[in-house]
Amino acid sequence: MLTFEGQKIQGVEDITAKLTSLPFDKCRHVISTINSQPSTLTGGIVVFVSGSLQLPEEEHHLRYSQMFHLVSTLEGNFFVQNDIFRLNYG
Repeated sequence: MLTFEGQKIQGVEDITAKLTSLPFDKCRHVISTINSQPSTLTGGIVVFVSGSLQLPEEEHHLRYSQMFHLVSTLEGNFFVQNDIFRLNYG
């Protein structure tokens, strides 16, 4: 599941469609902080990121926060179980 600016999106196809529709290729990301904690006994990780985005032709940065939950697989890889992204206005 992905929550993007309050919109809940579920399923691989819908999440992929949403992410590929965003102009990230034209956006400059600056990460300010990254915090992580183990989430389960099986090796999951909860990650919180804050930073700013600079859109083309925009003078001001947009502050953002993002939390995502990485879950380990039996093969030793990770996948994103949950992802919450929010622009911080004000």
